[in-house]
Amino acid sequence: MSETYVRLPRARKDKLVTTELAGEKLIYDEKLDKAHCLNRTAALVWEHCDGRTTVAQMARLLEREMKSSTSDEMVWLALHQLEKSHLLEETVARPAQVAKMSRREMVRRLGIAAAITLPLITTIVAPAAVDAASCLGNGSPCTPTGPACCPGLACGLIPPVCHIT
Repeated sequence: MSETYVRLPRARKDKLVTTELAGEKLIYDEKLDKAHCLNRTAALVWEHCDGRTTVAQMARLLEREMKSSTSDEMVWLALHQLEKSHLLEETVARPAQVAKMSRREMVRRLGIAAAITLPLITTIVAPAAVDAASCLGNGSPCTPTGPACCPGLACGLIPPVCHIT
């Protein structure tokens, strides 16, 4: 598939809060309440998804920035992970030979030494504010209408403290 016919990837920016930490990019998706941690390779690909940069150009940019060889397949793998994490504006059609390639197959092709540069995105679901609220521990003063005692504890009447049930 010629890159002239491929829709060029564009990073999603709306409702995202981003920060850099220890060479990785942390992205909180306010729309989906998910937090993503992109390793350096995935972060660099995401940053170059401007709707104008081709996959081949991204591979060359990554090679220069990471000072190690990077293949188009590695960029396609990153794009696939970014798409699954809802971090791209729209779906990007991958070439057939790349669409079938798993992360494990790529490690085999590139070698163990290159595995460390493979793109990786780790995602967690952020708890709703009510679920993230702290609970009261054993012996903490409590009221029936105040903050709840932690699981396995109940609010006693006399004295009004959380105790093991």
